[in-house]
Amino acid sequence: MNKPDDITKAIREVYGIPEGPVQLHAPVFGGNESAYVQKTIDSTFVSSVGEYVTQFEEMLKTITGAAYAIATVNGTTALQMALVLSGVKHGDLVITQSLSFVATANAIRHAGAEVAFVDVERDTLGMCPKALRVFLQQECHRVSGQTIHTSSGRRLAACVPMHSFGFPCSMVGIMDVCEEWAIPIVEDAAEALGSVYQGRPCGTYGLLASLSFNGNKIVTTGGGGAILTNDPELGMRARHLTTTAKMKHRWRFTHDEVGYNFRMPNINAALGCAQLEKLDAFIAYKRDLAERYRARFSEMGVSFQTEMSNSKSIYWLCAILLNDVAERDAVLQATNDAGVMTRPIWDPLHELTMYADSPRGPLPNTQFISERLVNIPSGYKHT
Repeated sequence: MNKPDDITKAIREVYGIPEGPVQLHAPVFGGNESAYVQKTIDSTFVSSVGEYVTQFEEMLKTITGAAYAIATVNGTTALQMALVLSGVKHGDLVITQSLSFVATANAIRHAGAEVAFVDVERDTLGMCPKALRVFLQQECHRVSGQTIHTSSGRRLAACVPMHSFGFPCSMVGIMDVCEEWAIPIVEDAAEALGSVYQGRPCGTYGLLASLSFNGNKIVTTGGGGAILTNDPELGMRARHLTTTAKMKHRWRFTHDEVGYNFRMPNINAALGCAQLEKLDAFIAYKRDLAERYRARFSEMGVSFQTEMSNSKSIYWLCAILLNDVAERDAVLQATNDAGVMTRPIWDPLHELTMYADSPRGPLPNTQFISERLVNIPSGYKHT
């Protein structure tokens, strides 16, 4: 067992901050952020109409290769809207992983559906295709082309794999299972802008996907999200519904259905455009940081989470896996006491009060990881 103080020292050495506070992942504004934001203020177009919203969406399309990108106020609304667009209806069931940020399950509830949980893989930290298949085989059946959860009678309307900390899920395996059971995939790519699986960007494997640009993400708009899709009908409908379902007209306010006020403001998009200009530099730095962490922790015999050979991770948050919950808690205590911000992974969603009664398969890897994983400082640092 490594002494917690040794891990604190290793983080400071690799990160290059020998003393003082070390944040987990702070935003960095070293480009055109101030100029672009000031331009929106000068224009008075600071809300959901403006040139930077369009520019931000175009930049996202170029980066991800998605045919459509629709900017929203945050990642949760993006995922909620993506689920609605995929066909999720009130009373349906949506399957996801228990090891995820709570927004994944919350978005499912906001879309009117209930949640079912399956296990993750230790290698990817994301949804396990084998666990998904076993859950469907044991807990569900097919009727008239639909997948039905046998005990509840609910239609299983979508599958939401989440790319934890920028590590791509095993999407080919997940896609094979979902195709067999005719279940649409909606990717939660909130933490994976720039990550690649088998040569293809995360967020472009599902029918739709959601991104997040919260203040702690690799690039930020302050608060913001986006919907990605390659489907023309869904892309146009996403834009319409997130803009209060307002019919185009020069001055009239006519709405043709109940819509959502989910569009990203121009002032946030301005910040985002400047951030996206630096994305390649951010990724290069974070991947180099991850390699230096890996080498240092390897010397100490500490397990450092690395990407799979078929993936390229942005290492949004670097992570170490400790021997047990006692060592995890000792490291969390020592690092934070020393001013080095570290965090455990999220409490598994099936353990939260509001999701404790949700259907779920066996979750051994979820339990194993949740008791051992610690996120360590991972942000871009000026050099």
